[in-house]
Amino acid sequence: MIKKYRSWFQILLIGSVFILFSASCKKDSTQPVVPASKSLATLGLYELASTDGTAKRVYIPITQIGTKKITFYEVFDTGSSGMTIDATDILPASMITSSGIQVAGDSVNVNGITVTTQQATISYGDATGETQEYGNLAYAPVTIGDQNGNITTKRIPMFLYYKVIDVKTGKQLPAHQNDVFGVGPGSNYANLKISSPLSYLSGDNSIPGFKLALLNKSSFSTSGIYVAGLLTIGLVPDDLTSASGFIMHSLSFSNLGGYSPDIQAVINYGGKQINGSVLFDTGTPSISTIEDNGATSNESQLPANSVVSVTTNNGFTFQYTTNSTYNLTRVDKPSFTLDIRTIFSIDFFISNEFLMDYQNHTIGLKNN
Repeated sequence: MIKKYRSWFQILLIGSVFILFSASCKKDSTQPVVPASKSLATLGLYELASTDGTAKRVYIPITQIGTKKITFYEVFDTGSSGMTIDATDILPASMITSSGIQVAGDSVNVNGITVTTQQATISYGDATGETQEYGNLAYAPVTIGDQNGNITTKRIPMFLYYKVIDVKTGKQLPAHQNDVFGVGPGSNYANLKISSPLSYLSGDNSIPGFKLALLNKSSFSTSGIYVAGLLTIGLVPDDLTSASGFIMHSLSFSNLGGYSPDIQAVINYGGKQINGSVLFDTGTPSISTIEDNGATSNESQLPANSVVSVTTNNGFTFQYTTNSTYNLTRVDKPSFTLDIRTIFSIDFFISNEFLMDYQNHTIGLKNN
């Protein structure tokens, strides 16, 4: 602008050139304002414990699906991907039968929820204890959180199930007893269209991901206590630098389910050192499981005062000591559980922070 008009103003009025030129220089030297990066929301979770205190769960409230206002509490699960919820009280009862959800045509829209004819079965657990959900792929906006704070997604895929079965007993569980809010990376192996609800949330110069603050050990109770500020949705640049204190772990890709939450690590226990794939799982409520091909029995529990230490392939280390109610740990043979992963339970998250970066396919771990 300055160069374009200078000679023209000099011809008309030499005395005005300095004023115009100075004003133009001042304007052009001003840098554009870059909006500050910030997370999308920080929500609380509900902490629940069994009467003896050994089993713990952390729940996230869901208060609307489509146009249907509800209040159900889902297990916040870093060990699986995708949201599952019982269709009871969400779809009309006439649509739900013992043999499946009735859908006319390829799909039907009910209460702002698109229910498709795509059916699947989703399993949780291992050969020692497994539950199976039967249902359909569905799509709807979801409101996560309650009156204490909430955020609404765009239309996202989820799994509406009409029954859930305890495989060992063959019994059907009560409605909504197995609702799961899976926040792991990748997709659900039962239907690759289903991923973590949080992976669809970004904005305000944040990227899809979340941070989980330390769970409050004293807040786990049989009544369920709301703990504010546990879940931060949306990651900002400062979260991903070394100054954040998180040690980042790049995740491996598989054609079955996409990026895996498993991290390679060295595990020490009882004077032994083994290599293994490690999963940090809020969805495991009580007992951590070390998978060891060299175990002397199919399944055994470490005695109280046993020390377990872990070092990941990127140098994150942590250590704990078992007792009768906390950090319970067993050692299993993979041939018995049919699962090769060492899984650390929800107790891990009482002493360590957790970060999931969906965009860069990394998990961050931080000692406290």
